[in-house]
Amino acid sequence: MSFILISRNKQFWEVFKGEKASIGASIGWGIIGFFLVFLGQTIGAYIELALGIDMGSENTEAIMNVTKIAPIMIIATVFLGPILEELVFRRVIFGSIIQNYNFWIASIISAIVFAAIHMDFTHILLYTICGMIFAFLYHKTKRLLTPIIAHILLNGFVTFIQMNADKFQV
Repeated sequence: MSFILISRNKQFWEVFKGEKASIGASIGWGIIGFFLVFLGQTIGAYIELALGIDMGSENTEAIMNVTKIAPIMIIATVFLGPILEELVFRRVIFGSIIQNYNFWIASIISAIVFAAIHMDFTHILLYTICGMIFAFLYHKTKRLLTPIIAHILLNGFVTFIQMNADKFQV
């Protein structure tokens, strides 16, 4: 239903002025974006540790518990979640705000909303960092495909690590 409404509004995808990055460049930035998000989360985790916040996300743990019971959840976690979240948080929220404000205001607001919706307030910094990097990727390439790729790669990596954590322990 949402896609029918979107398709009726031809301006929905026209958020930015100027030329969009090529599909190849967008995919490349999506891959680079995964590493940027990973780096951002690492820095955020060190900040959290310095503040006395324990590692480990309750949100991620809850999703992984369901995934272990129903492996079909991997599709939702790795693919559907990132696609829907990028549509909502980057295209709708960030895309709407950036029409009237600068990148920083739009990215910070959309990233905080993205963080809050995950309901893991202990790690709001980590989710906010991710949201800001995803917004940067969208803004950089003018294509929603780019943060979707980075987000899918991130969720895929986290899911793989979490599902195989027992194999990595020495």
